[in-house]
Amino acid sequence: MAFHSEDDKSEDYLFKIVLIGDSAVGKSNLLARFARDEFYPNSKSTIGVEFQTQKIDINGKEIKAQIWDTAGQERFRAVTSAYYRGAVGALLVYDISRKQTFHSIGRWLNELHTHSDMNVVTILVGNKSDLKDIREVPTAEGKGLFFMETSALDSSNVAAAFETVVKEIYNILSRKVMSSQELNKQDPASLSNGKKVVIASEAQGEAKKGGCCST
Repeated sequence: MAFHSEDDKSEDYLFKIVLIGDSAVGKSNLLARFARDEFYPNSKSTIGVEFQTQKIDINGKEIKAQIWDTAGQERFRAVTSAYYRGAVGALLVYDISRKQTFHSIGRWLNELHTHSDMNVVTILVGNKSDLKDIREVPTAEGKGLFFMETSALDSSNVAAAFETVVKEIYNILSRKVMSSQELNKQDPASLSNGKKVVIASEAQGEAKKGGCCST
């Protein structure tokens, strides 16, 4: 969960973002490329849960994105509830060279909405765009307001995918803060000890409309 208090000396935000999708679609390498600019050609499937924290500057604000990566195999689904809890953003990843991973998108989206807020900001990511010679999923099939093809191998659009999610979460939160401030101006009695805390997952009612991953 992401909190911001007006009493805080710093104006940092912490957003929890989850990576979801079938095993071997490249989730761990997307995270490694974004967080450490590394790529592991012989990386093994993730066991359990791992996460990295990456700082992103948006409009002069320091945003801390806590990005969680988990195993795509069914036998690790026991971590589901804890994994999704508090998530305000998600990268829904498939492999453009394996159509089955694209067909699984609906199931992963249902799981996301079952275990987290329905308004989680979601981007559909077609990974391994460097494998265009053996592509099985045409770019045109990846429809949606938030959609991007990436390559962890050559870094294409990796940072842009993560930053798109973080910026949208921040924009929604900012609109919520502005709306709250307007209400407080109209009704000063609504203030409680001069402190206001905004919870990001409640601030996403204006999340993206339309596309494959809309709610």
